[in-house]
Amino acid sequence: MHRAGVMPRKLRLGMIGGGPGSLIGPVHRIAARLDGQFDLVSGAFSSDSARSQATGREAFLDPARVYGDWRMMIEAEATRSDARLDAIAIVTPNHLHFAQAKACLEAGFHVICDKPLATRVEDAEALAVLARRTGLIFGLTHNYSAYPMIRRARAMASAGELGPIRLIQVEYAQGWLSGPVETQGNRQAEWRVDPVRQGPGGALGDIGTHGYHLACFVAGDRAASLLADLAKFGAGRALDDNAHILLKYESGARGMLWASQVAVGETNGLRLRIFGERASLSWWQERPNQLNFTVAGEPVRRLERGEAGEARYYASRLPAGHPEGFLEAFAQLYADLAEQIAARIEGRAADPLSMLVPTVDDGCEGVRFVHAAVESDRRGGVWLSRPDWPLR
Repeated sequence: MHRAGVMPRKLRLGMIGGGPGSLIGPVHRIAARLDGQFDLVSGAFSSDSARSQATGREAFLDPARVYGDWRMMIEAEATRSDARLDAIAIVTPNHLHFAQAKACLEAGFHVICDKPLATRVEDAEALAVLARRTGLIFGLTHNYSAYPMIRRARAMASAGELGPIRLIQVEYAQGWLSGPVETQGNRQAEWRVDPVRQGPGGALGDIGTHGYHLACFVAGDRAASLLADLAKFGAGRALDDNAHILLKYESGARGMLWASQVAVGETNGLRLRIFGERASLSWWQERPNQLNFTVAGEPVRRLERGEAGEARYYASRLPAGHPEGFLEAFAQLYADLAEQIAARIEGRAADPLSMLVPTVDDGCEGVRFVHAAVESDRRGGVWLSRPDWPLR
């Protein structure tokens, strides 16, 4: 693992959310400690003080720095005279992100926020303005962008190895909401089908945003217009569980995005294919250490993680042939953010490769995308160009 500088200590991390029953909280904690650059020292893991303390004990934290209220945590940690936090990770349900991120920034903490940035466009925009005004680092954990072979794909596309990009195809298929699991005690499903806690997009907001960000990240492009068809196959659901979206990108490329949580038999089927004038790239998240590269008229070449470039010397921890995956990709974002924060503390420039972490502006783009797709579907599946994307 490459580091540009040498900090005399670990960076001190706090966490909001991620208590008992959380899916993503433990992932963030593992990722934060994987490369030994962060030390989790404080948390408001649950609004129930006893449950928060239980998570704190599991993480071997000082009980005095474990809280049952996130506002109390930010206030107490902001006024510490010693061992002050460097950053706070936010791993709560979607509807809480805005208020918590805003309070962290206002208290002077760098922020590591699980996606989405917010559930409303105006809240996302306000966070972007605040982050710029404070100058604090704000990372959004679209972790798929940190897979080594995705970063290699981005570098290849940027270098023109595909030629002008024509087609961008991305799909993210899951099947876990095929039945009414939200009525059967599945806590993860309960809040993800609730518009108040999830936001306006169901599968669209939960996994479709990952697909859209990944496509934009690799291609170096963004949508100029879209047309969405959203479906609610689960009886009584208020939010979509399947989304088909046509995209026209600013470069002139055309694309399609499919996001589904009712695709029976699929587990975490995130796939990306990009077709240029001269060559194409294909990547599958369930086999993340390989990237297929095909030049027109030539056989398919399977590129392996660890062979060359960023995927070997910066974003990998093991030699080729030893698989790395989801946790390591999450850890890469934490490592990148550690490098950015450490560089700020040490008064030096951060390694340019650490700057690939999704930012608050990427978060705004994701929220705009969700709202535009919902509005397109509401109008009967019409094309919406970017100037007409709703601000609400």
